[in-house]
Amino acid sequence: MQQGWKGEPGSMTVTWTTWVPTRSEVQFGLQPSGPLPLRAQGTFVPFVDGGILRRKLYIHRVTLRKLLPGVQYVYRCGSAQGWSRRFRFRALKNGAHWSPRLAVFGDLGADNPKALPRLRRDTQQGMYDAVLHVGDFAYNMDQDNARVGDRFMRLIEPVAASLPYMTCPGNHEERYNFSNYKARFSMPGDNEGLWYSWDLGPAHIISFSTEVYFFLHYGRHLVQRQFRWLESDLQKANKNRAARPWIITMGHRPMYCSNADLDDCTRHESKVRKGLQGKLYGLEDLFYKYGVDLQLWAHEHSYERLWPIYNYQVFNGSGEMPYTNPRGPVHIITGSAGCEERLTPFAVFPRPWSAVRVKEYGYTRLHILNGTHIHIQQVSDDQDGKIVDDVWVVRPLFGRRMYL
Repeated sequence: MQQGWKGEPGSMTVTWTTWVPTRSEVQFGLQPSGPLPLRAQGTFVPFVDGGILRRKLYIHRVTLRKLLPGVQYVYRCGSAQGWSRRFRFRALKNGAHWSPRLAVFGDLGADNPKALPRLRRDTQQGMYDAVLHVGDFAYNMDQDNARVGDRFMRLIEPVAASLPYMTCPGNHEERYNFSNYKARFSMPGDNEGLWYSWDLGPAHIISFSTEVYFFLHYGRHLVQRQFRWLESDLQKANKNRAARPWIITMGHRPMYCSNADLDDCTRHESKVRKGLQGKLYGLEDLFYKYGVDLQLWAHEHSYERLWPIYNYQVFNGSGEMPYTNPRGPVHIITGSAGCEERLTPFAVFPRPWSAVRVKEYGYTRLHILNGTHIHIQQVSDDQDGKIVDDVWVVRPLFGRRMYL
């Protein structure tokens, strides 16, 4: 079971899977025990996995509406043929004037999901308002005729059924044109979760697919379609800075990294940064032009924080306070939540644009305190929850917000 937020204030979408067609209903209320007086109906769609067995699952979606902001609800989903256990979630607050707390990570995996027990504890203690899972889920959801996908969804259920679990696609989701990813998660917009944006407190958050640059056999036109959508969304977000001062992006494969492997981000002209053939639909210029503040990435199984950067040049705010009024976007690569592929080593000599590198399992906490302050912390699971990186990004409200 997974909760997604479709961007509509006072709403929450619940998604679950059955093996036979049944009605789609959620019963919910405010009391932890006793009857659940409220009802919401939804629909299901059959999902046929691309594997040899052509397994058929039924994906149910029900949207709860008219929820009271910040109030905790108890719910269960199912039908007369069977009900889930009870879960609880807190409806998102409305408007821009509150301080969302997020858990951010990618590359979790159904085997060796190192950070999950700690994330579950954090979630049960009410530490987060939402999760951003930056691609690469189960390694791979399609495997064993999509049974690995089922197992992964059961694994994340204690977190994903308790708060909005917001996603973007990674390379490990690509089989059968990302069909398991599109079917199992419910994101805003009408693009099957490949790219979308939403507002959360003082931030506008944009999720997109880096994978359109790599799996061109699913359609080169997707690169252009996404790029045009990104430009239009960024234009609108930039005009709305008075209401939502921060613009944050999340995509799976980074533009930069200093890891010791042959991934795209280790190349000087990475595809995500410079585009196809080093010149078509590159994202660095676009994000710089519209003053994106924070770019969240994964894919490398490590944690790396960059100095504010554009075109390999460091644009620190000042020597003493590099992240106060930075003159370029801040990049965070957080792909060390788990995964059986193990951690990714770093190149021996750090790059001049790399500020902090941590080769330990863990995940990132992101606290969007208000319109001027964002707090980023890296939690090391290897060191029993120790905070191994801690930085504030500070931007005065005046003079927002183009770097050019």
